[in-house]
Amino acid sequence: MAQLKEPIHTDVLIIGAGGAGMMCAIHAGRRGRHVTLLDHAEKLGGKILISGGGRCNFTNTGASPAQYVSQNPHFCKSALSRYPSSEFVAMVESHKIAYHEKKLGQLFCDHSAQAIVTLLERECANVEANFELDCSVQNVEVISETESPRFKVQTSNGTFTSDSLVIASGGLSIPKIGASGFGYQLAKQFNLKVVDRAPALDGFVLQGTSVQTFCALSGLSVDCTITCNGVTFRENILFTHTGLSGPAALQASLHWYTGNEVKINLTPDVPDLFAWFMQKKKEGNKSLVKNLLSEMIPSRLADLMCELHFPSALPLPDVSEKALKVLCEKIQSWTFVPGGTVGYNKAEVTRGGVDTNELSSKTMESKKVKGLYFIGEVVDVTGWLGGYNFQWAWASGFAAGQVV
Repeated sequence: MAQLKEPIHTDVLIIGAGGAGMMCAIHAGRRGRHVTLLDHAEKLGGKILISGGGRCNFTNTGASPAQYVSQNPHFCKSALSRYPSSEFVAMVESHKIAYHEKKLGQLFCDHSAQAIVTLLERECANVEANFELDCSVQNVEVISETESPRFKVQTSNGTFTSDSLVIASGGLSIPKIGASGFGYQLAKQFNLKVVDRAPALDGFVLQGTSVQTFCALSGLSVDCTITCNGVTFRENILFTHTGLSGPAALQASLHWYTGNEVKINLTPDVPDLFAWFMQKKKEGNKSLVKNLLSEMIPSRLADLMCELHFPSALPLPDVSEKALKVLCEKIQSWTFVPGGTVGYNKAEVTRGGVDTNELSSKTMESKKVKGLYFIGEVVDVTGWLGGYNFQWAWASGFAAGQVV
Protein backbone atom coordinates (compact mmCIF):
# COMPACT_ATOMS: atom_id res chain seq x y z
CA MET A 1 0.00 0.00 0.00
CA ALA A 2 1.42 3.37 -1.03
CA GLN A 3 2.20 5.70 1.85
CA LEU A 4 0.23 8.96 1.79
CA LYS A 5 2.38 12.04 1.35
CA GLU A 6 2.45 14.56 4.14
CA PRO A 7 0.84 17.93 3.30
CA ILE A 8 3.28 20.57 2.05
CA HIS A 9 3.18 23.64 4.27
CA THR A 10 3.71 27.17 2.99
CA ASP A 11 3.17 30.52 4.69
CA VAL A 12 1.09 31.89 1.81
CA LEU A 13 -0.82 29.83 -0.73
CA ILE A 14 -2.06 31.70 -3.80
CA ILE A 15 -4.62 30.11 -6.13
CA GLY A 16 -4.10 31.71 -9.51
CA ALA A 17 -0.72 32.63 -10.95
CA GLY A 18 -1.81 35.49 -13.18
CA GLY A 19 -0.84 39.14 -12.80
CA ALA A 20 -2.52 39.71 -9.43
CA GLY A 21 -1.33 36.42 -7.97
CA MET A 22 2.30 36.93 -8.98
CA MET A 23 2.28 40.52 -7.74
CA CYS A 24 1.00 39.33 -4.36
CA ALA A 25 3.69 36.62 -4.28
CA ILE A 26 6.43 39.16 -5.04
CA HIS A 27 5.50 41.51 -2.22
CA ALA A 28 4.77 38.77 0.29
CA GLY A 29 8.11 37.17 -0.59
CA ARG A 30 9.93 40.45 -0.05
CA ARG A 31 8.64 40.34 3.53
CA GLY A 32 10.27 36.95 3.99
CA ARG A 33 7.11 34.91 3.57
CA HIS A 34 7.36 31.53 1.87
CA VAL A 35 4.89 31.55 -1.03
CA THR A 36 3.43 28.86 -3.30
CA LEU A 37 1.28 29.65 -6.31
CA LEU A 38 -1.14 27.09 -7.78
CA ASP A 39 -2.53 27.33 -11.31
CA HIS A 40 -4.39 24.89 -13.54
CA ALA A 41 -2.64 26.26 -16.64
CA GLU A 42 0.49 24.61 -17.97
CA LYS A 43 2.18 27.94 -18.71
CA LEU A 44 2.19 31.29 -16.95
CA GLY A 45 0.61 34.52 -18.09
CA GLY A 46 -1.95 33.39 -20.67
CA LYS A 47 -4.11 36.49 -20.36
CA ILE A 48 -1.10 38.81 -20.21
CA LEU A 49 0.32 37.33 -23.41
CA ILE A 50 -2.81 37.96 -25.49
CA SER A 51 -3.52 41.42 -24.11
CA GLY A 52 -2.93 44.58 -26.07
CA GLY A 53 -2.60 42.72 -29.35
CA GLY A 54 0.31 40.74 -27.89
CA ARG A 55 2.09 43.82 -26.52
CA CYS A 56 0.30 44.07 -23.16
CA ASN A 57 -1.28 47.38 -22.19
CA PHE A 58 0.25 46.91 -18.74
CA THR A 59 -1.06 50.07 -17.04
CA ASN A 60 -2.49 53.53 -17.57
CA THR A 61 -0.76 56.67 -16.33
CA GLY A 62 -4.13 58.22 -15.48
CA ALA A 63 -5.48 55.32 -13.43
CA SER A 64 -7.70 56.59 -10.60
CA PRO A 65 -10.87 55.35 -8.89
CA ALA A 66 -12.93 57.28 -11.47
CA GLN A 67 -12.19 54.64 -14.14
CA TYR A 68 -13.53 51.68 -12.16
CA VAL A 69 -17.01 50.21 -11.83
CA SER A 70 -18.10 48.58 -8.57
CA GLN A 71 -21.13 48.52 -6.30
CA ASN A 72 -18.81 50.31 -3.88
CA PRO A 73 -16.90 52.88 -5.97
CA HIS A 74 -14.77 53.85 -2.97
CA PHE A 75 -13.35 50.37 -2.35
CA CYS A 76 -10.49 50.59 -4.86
CA LYS A 77 -9.18 53.93 -3.57
CA SER A 78 -6.89 52.53 -0.89
CA ALA A 79 -5.03 50.00 -3.05
CA LEU A 80 -4.72 52.34 -6.06
CA SER A 81 -3.36 55.17 -3.92
CA ARG A 82 -0.73 52.94 -2.28
CA TYR A 83 0.37 51.33 -5.53
CA PRO A 84 -0.12 53.86 -8.36
CA SER A 85 0.78 53.17 -11.99
CA SER A 86 4.13 54.91 -11.51
CA GLU A 87 5.23 52.07 -9.21
CA PHE A 88 4.68 49.42 -11.86
CA VAL A 89 6.29 51.62 -14.51
CA ALA A 90 9.37 51.85 -12.27
CA MET A 91 9.48 48.05 -12.12
CA VAL A 92 9.19 47.84 -15.91
CA GLU A 93 12.04 50.32 -16.30
CA SER A 94 14.19 48.46 -13.78
CA HIS A 95 13.93 45.42 -16.05
CA LYS A 96 14.88 47.58 -19.03
CA ILE A 97 11.66 46.81 -20.89
CA ALA A 98 11.06 49.25 -23.74
CA TYR A 99 7.56 50.71 -23.74
CA HIS A 100 5.52 53.54 -25.22
CA GLU A 101 2.31 55.46 -24.65
CA LYS A 102 -0.17 54.67 -27.40
CA LYS A 103 -2.93 57.12 -26.44
CA LEU A 104 -4.90 58.32 -23.43
CA GLY A 105 -2.20 57.22 -20.96
CA GLN A 106 -2.15 53.63 -22.23
CA LEU A 107 1.33 52.08 -21.86
CA PHE A 108 2.36 49.14 -24.07
CA CYS A 109 5.50 47.08 -24.45
CA ASP A 110 7.44 48.05 -27.59
CA HIS A 111 7.95 44.41 -28.45
CA SER A 112 6.17 41.50 -26.78
CA ALA A 113 3.88 40.97 -23.79
CA GLN A 114 6.23 38.12 -22.87
CA ALA A 115 8.46 40.79 -21.34
CA ILE A 116 5.87 41.44 -18.61
CA VAL A 117 5.45 37.72 -17.89
CA THR A 118 9.24 37.35 -17.70
CA LEU A 119 9.46 40.35 -15.35
CA LEU A 120 6.94 38.80 -12.97
CA GLU A 121 8.60 35.38 -13.15
CA ARG A 122 12.01 36.88 -12.34
CA GLU A 123 10.66 38.88 -9.43
CA CYS A 124 8.96 35.74 -8.09
CA ALA A 125 12.23 33.83 -8.49
CA ASN A 126 14.04 36.56 -6.57
CA VAL A 127 11.87 35.87 -3.53
CA GLU A 128 11.98 32.08 -4.10
CA ALA A 129 8.24 31.76 -4.71
CA ASN A 130 7.27 28.26 -5.78
CA PHE A 131 4.96 27.52 -8.74
CA GLU A 132 2.74 24.46 -9.07
CA LEU A 133 1.41 24.55 -12.64
CA ASP A 134 -1.00 22.15 -14.33
CA CYS A 135 -2.45 21.84 -10.85
CA SER A 136 -6.20 21.62 -10.30
CA VAL A 137 -7.72 22.43 -6.91
CA GLN A 138 -10.04 19.73 -5.61
CA ASN A 139 -10.99 20.92 -2.14
CA VAL A 140 -10.42 23.88 0.18
CA GLU A 141 -11.13 23.85 3.88
CA VAL A 142 -10.39 25.82 7.03
CA ILE A 143 -8.44 23.78 9.57
CA SER A 144 -8.29 26.44 12.26
CA GLU A 145 -9.49 30.02 12.54
CA THR A 146 -6.85 30.93 15.12
CA GLU A 147 -3.85 28.61 14.87
CA SER A 148 -1.32 27.80 12.14
CA PRO A 149 -1.92 26.30 9.64
CA ARG A 150 -5.36 27.74 8.94
CA PHE A 151 -6.07 26.26 5.50
CA LYS A 152 -5.84 22.91 3.80
CA VAL A 153 -6.03 22.69 0.00
CA GLN A 154 -6.16 19.37 -1.82
CA THR A 155 -4.96 19.43 -5.43
CA SER A 156 -3.97 17.13 -8.27
CA ASN A 157 -0.35 17.82 -7.23
CA GLY A 158 -0.81 16.95 -3.58
CA THR A 159 -2.12 18.58 -0.43
CA PHE A 160 -0.98 21.99 0.79
CA THR A 161 -1.49 23.81 4.06
CA SER A 162 -0.99 27.51 4.69
CA ASP A 163 -1.45 30.34 7.14
CA SER A 164 -2.86 32.66 4.46
CA LEU A 165 -4.89 31.75 1.38
CA VAL A 166 -5.17 34.20 -1.52
CA ILE A 167 -7.71 33.76 -4.32
CA ALA A 168 -6.43 35.31 -7.54
CA SER A 169 -8.27 33.03 -9.94
CA GLY A 170 -9.66 35.72 -12.25
CA GLY A 171 -13.10 35.88 -13.82
CA LEU A 172 -15.11 34.15 -16.52
CA SER A 173 -13.68 36.04 -19.49
CA ILE A 174 -11.98 34.13 -22.33
CA PRO A 175 -12.56 30.52 -21.21
CA LYS A 176 -10.32 29.22 -24.01
CA ILE A 177 -7.31 30.28 -21.92
CA GLY A 178 -8.65 28.68 -18.77
CA ALA A 179 -11.05 31.20 -17.22
CA SER A 180 -13.46 29.65 -14.71
CA GLY A 181 -15.85 30.50 -11.91
CA PHE A 182 -13.65 28.86 -9.26
CA GLY A 183 -13.16 32.03 -7.19
CA TYR A 184 -16.87 32.78 -7.03
CA GLN A 185 -17.66 29.21 -6.00
CA LEU A 186 -15.09 29.40 -3.23
CA ALA A 187 -16.48 32.72 -2.02
CA LYS A 188 -19.94 31.16 -1.79
CA GLN A 189 -18.47 28.14 0.01
CA PHE A 190 -17.39 30.55 2.76
CA ASN A 191 -20.72 32.44 2.68
CA LEU A 192 -19.34 35.54 1.01
CA LYS A 193 -21.74 37.45 -1.22
CA VAL A 194 -21.01 37.60 -4.94
CA VAL A 195 -22.28 40.48 -7.10
CA ASP A 196 -23.99 39.38 -10.32
CA ARG A 197 -21.43 38.90 -13.07
CA ALA A 198 -21.57 39.84 -16.75
CA PRO A 199 -19.13 39.94 -19.67
CA ALA A 200 -17.70 43.43 -20.08
CA LEU A 201 -15.38 45.30 -22.41
CA ASP A 202 -16.84 43.40 -25.33
CA GLY A 203 -18.93 44.41 -28.35
CA PHE A 204 -22.67 44.95 -28.66
CA VAL A 205 -24.97 42.66 -30.62
CA LEU A 206 -27.76 44.47 -32.45
CA GLN A 207 -31.22 42.94 -32.64
CA GLY A 208 -34.07 42.65 -35.11
CA THR A 209 -33.72 44.17 -38.56
CA SER A 210 -30.80 46.33 -37.39
CA VAL A 211 -28.47 43.33 -37.74
CA GLN A 212 -29.19 42.95 -41.45
CA THR A 213 -29.25 46.71 -41.98
CA PHE A 214 -25.86 47.50 -40.49
CA CYS A 215 -23.96 44.29 -41.32
CA ALA A 216 -23.34 45.85 -44.74
CA LEU A 217 -20.98 48.25 -42.94
CA SER A 218 -18.90 45.43 -41.42
CA GLY A 219 -15.28 46.48 -41.07
CA LEU A 220 -16.04 50.21 -41.08
CA SER A 221 -14.54 52.24 -38.22
CA VAL A 222 -16.03 55.60 -37.18
CA ASP A 223 -14.96 58.22 -34.64
CA CYS A 224 -17.87 59.01 -32.33
CA THR A 225 -19.07 59.67 -28.83
CA ILE A 226 -21.04 56.87 -27.19
CA THR A 227 -23.17 57.22 -24.06
CA CYS A 228 -24.59 54.55 -21.78
CA ASN A 229 -26.09 55.11 -18.33
CA GLY A 230 -24.83 58.69 -18.26
CA VAL A 231 -21.20 57.81 -19.03
CA THR A 232 -19.76 59.08 -22.34
CA PHE A 233 -16.65 57.96 -24.25
CA ARG A 234 -15.02 59.48 -27.34
CA GLU A 235 -13.31 56.79 -29.43
CA ASN A 236 -13.95 54.67 -32.52
CA ILE A 237 -16.74 52.17 -33.04
CA LEU A 238 -16.27 49.29 -35.46
CA PHE A 239 -19.22 47.83 -37.34
CA THR A 240 -19.26 44.00 -37.35
CA HIS A 241 -21.45 41.34 -38.95
CA THR A 242 -23.65 41.28 -35.85
CA GLY A 243 -23.28 44.68 -34.21
CA LEU A 244 -20.67 47.07 -32.89
CA SER A 245 -17.17 46.60 -31.56
CA GLY A 246 -14.16 48.91 -31.30
CA PRO A 247 -12.87 50.82 -28.26
CA ALA A 248 -15.94 53.03 -27.81
CA ALA A 249 -18.38 50.11 -27.83
CA LEU A 250 -16.16 48.09 -25.50
CA GLN A 251 -15.99 50.97 -23.02
CA ALA A 252 -19.75 51.48 -23.09
CA SER A 253 -20.41 47.77 -22.54
CA LEU A 254 -18.92 48.03 -19.06
CA HIS A 255 -21.76 50.37 -18.09
CA TRP A 256 -24.53 48.54 -19.98
CA TYR A 257 -27.21 46.35 -18.42
CA THR A 258 -29.89 44.40 -20.26
CA GLY A 259 -32.56 46.72 -21.61
CA ASN A 260 -30.45 49.89 -21.40
CA GLU A 261 -30.29 52.31 -24.30
CA VAL A 262 -27.04 53.24 -26.02
CA LYS A 263 -26.71 56.63 -27.72
CA ILE A 264 -24.14 57.47 -30.39
CA ASN A 265 -23.16 60.81 -31.93
CA LEU A 266 -21.57 60.07 -35.30
CA THR A 267 -20.36 63.66 -35.81
CA PRO A 268 -18.88 64.60 -32.42
CA ASP A 269 -16.86 67.54 -33.76
CA VAL A 270 -19.98 69.33 -35.03
CA PRO A 271 -22.01 70.87 -32.18
CA ASP A 272 -25.16 71.25 -34.33
CA LEU A 273 -25.30 69.29 -37.59
CA PHE A 274 -28.58 70.86 -38.69
CA ALA A 275 -27.11 74.35 -38.26
CA TRP A 276 -24.09 73.22 -40.33
CA PHE A 277 -26.38 72.15 -43.19
CA MET A 278 -28.32 75.41 -42.93
CA GLN A 279 -25.08 77.36 -43.25
CA LYS A 280 -24.20 75.35 -46.36
CA LYS A 281 -27.64 76.15 -47.76
CA LYS A 282 -27.18 79.84 -47.00
CA GLU A 283 -23.87 79.75 -48.88
CA GLY A 284 -25.72 78.44 -51.94
CA ASN A 285 -24.39 74.87 -51.82
CA LYS A 286 -26.42 72.65 -54.19
CA SER A 287 -24.89 69.26 -53.34
CA LEU A 288 -26.93 66.20 -52.41
CA VAL A 289 -27.34 65.80 -48.66
CA LYS A 290 -25.61 62.42 -48.63
CA ASN A 291 -22.62 63.90 -50.47
CA LEU A 292 -22.33 66.73 -47.95
CA LEU A 293 -22.71 64.26 -45.10
CA SER A 294 -19.81 62.27 -46.57
CA GLU A 295 -17.57 65.19 -45.58
CA MET A 296 -18.35 64.30 -41.96
CA ILE A 297 -18.62 60.51 -41.89
CA PRO A 298 -17.56 57.68 -44.22
CA SER A 299 -19.59 57.67 -47.44
CA ARG A 300 -20.92 54.13 -46.87
CA LEU A 301 -22.37 55.20 -43.53
CA ALA A 302 -23.66 58.49 -44.97
CA ASP A 303 -25.45 56.64 -47.77
CA LEU A 304 -27.04 54.17 -45.35
CA MET A 305 -28.20 56.80 -42.84
CA CYS A 306 -29.77 58.82 -45.66
CA GLU A 307 -31.41 55.71 -47.06
CA LEU A 308 -32.89 54.91 -43.64
CA HIS A 309 -33.91 58.36 -42.46
CA PHE A 310 -33.93 60.74 -45.42
CA PRO A 311 -35.65 59.30 -48.50
CA SER A 312 -34.71 62.17 -50.80
CA ALA A 313 -32.19 62.58 -53.57
CA LEU A 314 -32.86 66.28 -54.03
CA PRO A 315 -30.12 68.92 -53.83
CA LEU A 316 -29.82 70.78 -50.54
CA PRO A 317 -31.82 73.90 -51.56
CA ASP A 318 -34.84 71.72 -52.41
CA VAL A 319 -35.01 69.46 -49.37
CA SER A 320 -37.51 69.69 -46.55
CA GLU A 321 -35.89 71.30 -43.52
CA LYS A 322 -38.15 69.19 -41.30
CA ALA A 323 -36.87 65.97 -42.88
CA LEU A 324 -33.29 67.24 -42.72
CA LYS A 325 -33.68 67.98 -39.03
CA VAL A 326 -34.87 64.39 -38.41
CA LEU A 327 -31.83 63.04 -40.25
CA CYS A 328 -29.48 65.22 -38.19
CA GLU A 329 -31.07 64.03 -34.97
CA LYS A 330 -30.63 60.39 -36.02
CA ILE A 331 -26.95 61.00 -36.82
CA GLN A 332 -26.13 62.98 -33.69
CA SER A 333 -28.32 60.93 -31.38
CA TRP A 334 -28.51 57.41 -32.83
CA THR A 335 -30.26 55.54 -30.02
CA PHE A 336 -30.81 51.78 -29.80
CA VAL A 337 -31.18 48.96 -27.29
CA PRO A 338 -28.60 46.19 -27.90
CA GLY A 339 -29.78 42.61 -27.91
CA GLY A 340 -26.80 41.83 -25.68
CA THR A 341 -23.03 41.75 -25.72
CA VAL A 342 -20.80 39.29 -27.57
CA GLY A 343 -20.21 37.27 -24.39
CA TYR A 344 -17.42 35.80 -22.29
CA ASN A 345 -15.59 34.23 -25.23
CA LYS A 346 -14.40 37.66 -26.34
CA ALA A 347 -15.04 39.86 -23.31
CA GLU A 348 -11.82 41.25 -21.88
CA VAL A 349 -13.08 41.22 -18.29
CA THR A 350 -15.89 40.09 -16.01
CA ARG A 351 -17.97 42.79 -14.35
CA GLY A 352 -19.12 41.97 -10.82
CA GLY A 353 -17.58 39.38 -8.53
CA VAL A 354 -16.87 38.97 -4.83
CA ASP A 355 -18.79 41.70 -3.01
CA THR A 356 -16.38 44.37 -1.77
CA ASN A 357 -18.45 44.74 1.41
CA GLU A 358 -17.09 41.31 2.33
CA LEU A 359 -13.45 42.48 2.13
CA SER A 360 -11.09 44.96 3.75
CA SER A 361 -10.22 47.67 1.24
CA LYS A 362 -6.78 48.03 2.83
CA THR A 363 -5.74 44.37 2.90
CA MET A 364 -8.25 42.53 0.63
CA GLU A 365 -8.87 40.10 3.50
CA SER A 366 -12.27 38.54 4.04
CA LYS A 367 -14.12 40.01 6.99
CA LYS A 368 -15.66 36.61 7.76
CA VAL A 369 -12.70 34.26 7.32
CA LYS A 370 -9.39 35.28 8.85
CA GLY A 371 -6.44 34.75 6.51
CA LEU A 372 -8.57 34.47 3.33
CA TYR A 373 -7.94 37.11 0.64
CA PHE A 374 -9.43 37.91 -2.78
CA ILE A 375 -7.56 40.00 -5.36
CA GLY A 376 -7.73 40.97 -9.01
CA GLU A 377 -10.60 40.32 -11.42
CA VAL A 378 -12.44 37.94 -9.08
CA VAL A 379 -13.38 41.00 -6.97
CA ASP A 380 -16.23 43.36 -7.89
CA VAL A 381 -13.88 46.04 -9.24
CA THR A 382 -13.73 46.41 -13.02
CA GLY A 383 -11.75 49.02 -14.92
CA TRP A 384 -12.18 50.73 -18.26
CA LEU A 385 -10.40 49.53 -21.36
CA GLY A 386 -6.83 50.85 -21.52
CA GLY A 387 -4.62 49.21 -18.89
CA TYR A 388 -6.84 49.92 -15.89
CA ASN A 389 -7.59 46.27 -15.10
CA PHE A 390 -3.91 45.35 -15.04
CA GLN A 391 -3.33 48.28 -12.70
CA TRP A 392 -6.03 46.88 -10.40
CA ALA A 393 -4.29 43.50 -10.52
CA TRP A 394 -0.95 45.09 -9.51
CA ALA A 395 -2.51 47.31 -6.81
CA SER A 396 -4.74 44.67 -5.20
CA GLY A 397 -1.92 42.12 -5.34
CA PHE A 398 0.40 44.62 -3.66
CA ALA A 399 -2.19 45.40 -0.96
CA ALA A 400 -2.60 41.75 0.00
CA GLY A 401 1.13 41.08 -0.35
CA GLN A 402 1.86 43.58 2.43
CA VAL A 403 -0.04 41.58 5.03
CA VAL A 404 -0.43 37.91 4.08
